[in-house]
Amino acid sequence: MDFLVLFLLYLALVLLGFVMICIGSKTHYLQGLISRGAQVFSYIIPECLQRAMLSVLHYLFHTRNYTFVVLHLILQGMVYTEYTWEIFGLCQQLEFSLYYLFLPYLLLIVNLLFFTLSCVTNPGTITKANELLFLQVYEFDGVMFPKNVRCPTCDLRKPARSKHCGVCNRCVHRFDHHCVWVNNCIGAWNTRYFLSYLFTLTTSAATMAVVSTVFLVRLVVMSDVYLQTYVDDLGHLQVVDTVFLVQYLFLTFPRIVFLVGFVVVLSFLLGGYLCFCLYLAATNQTTNEWYKGDRAWCQHCPHVARPPAAEPQAYRNIHSHGLWSNLREIFLPATACYERKEK
Repeated sequence: MDFLVLFLLYLALVLLGFVMICIGSKTHYLQGLISRGAQVFSYIIPECLQRAMLSVLHYLFHTRNYTFVVLHLILQGMVYTEYTWEIFGLCQQLEFSLYYLFLPYLLLIVNLLFFTLSCVTNPGTITKANELLFLQVYEFDGVMFPKNVRCPTCDLRKPARSKHCGVCNRCVHRFDHHCVWVNNCIGAWNTRYFLSYLFTLTTSAATMAVVSTVFLVRLVVMSDVYLQTYVDDLGHLQVVDTVFLVQYLFLTFPRIVFLVGFVVVLSFLLGGYLCFCLYLAATNQTTNEWYKGDRAWCQHCPHVARPPAAEPQAYRNIHSHGLWSNLREIFLPATACYERKEK
């Protein structure tokens, strides 16, 4: 019982932390809290260890490297190895339908395809050759994306909705974010692949969670364990309950139960992030625009000259033109089609 409570408490804290980061990332309170926490740790951790940690974090999150790509493939390989080694064979003995058993493998193939496309596809790098083309795609809103702004690093005029990625050291058209898991920027030309990759990854994790859970439930039903009784620590006869069943299954099939817990939590995390990405796609926003939206005021924009008495202008999304038009813009980007025709 103690182990189960601690395990559930750990999962709840992980989910709560993830939700707080997602919701509070736009608030100055959370940023201040993180800053104060970093100051406290700076007094505790030795300076040499701080420099080593900063160097590792800089390499992992601020330089292009394949660490998270390799980690992604290793984790996916371990999950599918465990599924094949234990669950697949046992489900065959219980006469599960092969369609359900092979569905995770089908999703894996599709997922790896979109994963590869997300990694290798040009996200929409802005160069001297296509600068004028990108400048004509989106309208400047004058708040978040003012006109006649040049990138100080690339020395290029910045089209609306573009951003310079410090990790890749390039300006990207319709920049969304830099994803360490695919070691690439997510922009106008590979957002469709990234969304498909995220959808198939979420679906494969959820499918594996359902198949594994159904297997454990059927195993409990066939063994009639839930109809039995046990003697507790006080010597009283107790009817088998859910907590006892979970502990029994964990002791009998520890790797399968751990796999179920992992893919269930992963399904919720990926599902939440997928819903967020679909919301952005449906409203024609990028992660970069969503994050900066509530702070996009003219008086904070150093590139726009504004009279002292002028009223600040709140950011308004002028690029949303209805659900189907927004989705078509993502899955059929016009500039990508134009580039293929030119070639």
